[in-house]
Amino acid sequence: MTVQASRLKTFARSLGFAFVGLTSPEPPPHLREYNEWLAKDHHGEMSYLATERARERRTDPRQILPDCKTILLAALPYAPARGEPIAAYALGDDYHDVIPRKLRELMAWLENETGRRIAHKIYTDTGPLLERELAQRAGLGWIGKNTMLINPRGGSYFLLGEVLMDFELPPDPPFTADHCGTCTRCIDACPTDAILPDRILDSRRCISYLTIELKGSIPEGLRDRCSGWVFGCDICQMVCPWNLRFAADLAPDPDPLPRRALPLNLNAELSLTPEQFEAKYKTSPIKRAKRKGYLRNVAVALGNVGGEEAKRALEESLQTETEPLIREHAEWAVRKLQCT
Repeated sequence: MTVQASRLKTFARSLGFAFVGLTSPEPPPHLREYNEWLAKDHHGEMSYLATERARERRTDPRQILPDCKTILLAALPYAPARGEPIAAYALGDDYHDVIPRKLRELMAWLENETGRRIAHKIYTDTGPLLERELAQRAGLGWIGKNTMLINPRGGSYFLLGEVLMDFELPPDPPFTADHCGTCTRCIDACPTDAILPDRILDSRRCISYLTIELKGSIPEGLRDRCSGWVFGCDICQMVCPWNLRFAADLAPDPDPLPRRALPLNLNAELSLTPEQFEAKYKTSPIKRAKRKGYLRNVAVALGNVGGEEAKRALEESLQTETEPLIREHAEWAVRKLQCT
């Protein structure tokens, strides 16, 4: 590693990134598997993954930045779940805002360090990149059986950001070991059987997909299995031995993805008006589901959690709610509670 690369990683860690790696812009070796995943419709309604332009750009990062010489991968950690019905990352500020801001600061530092302008593109779960594969190639970890990137010193509770740049730095050696071994805890624990063999995820059955990406009705056969989750799911991470071993030590102090106070009373959540929802979740990832998707999830969760208060909240919602998607799921939940 050059002195410049070492100093860059040191500064990145000062910004809160737990792990930083560098790789070349070579085409991803697992593109065939990705296209097979799309061909089997495992991406569900996430059509933006399958457009011809997106697929072409994923074949070669240089189609995004023609003069790209280096890709930087940075992992921002977040605190593990504490029993909330929301994926742990979503309890903090929206990483789509936090990570690009930190990466812009990192690039400003590098430009000052090198004395030259560096053409670059910054992404975090937003661009046509196979980011976990790039991260593995940059030495940040291996892709586990739950399809999450797992670092042997920190588990998987982190979010990835990428910088494509026209500045050459020596690539890090790829992470080639597979430390999942014979463990199948994530596969066994998934309540919707979304984790398939050979490190394949059927998004259409994943609770995170059902509560975030899916914009219409949650299939009735899967509603029971969503349990109390209202935005995302952490089950496959919660049972992973690498998280049980390391995640508590990885969580930084202070957290670079600071948690917000979200006192979650699902009965009260169901009565959020559009204005209240916007005010409460304006800077939260939860806004991605929009009010109708989020309250759809809350209705299903209340039907699964049960109790008289839940039933009363659902019945009261049906008296005032006009959004058809929310009403459909609230009616399902009431019917379920009436049968228990």
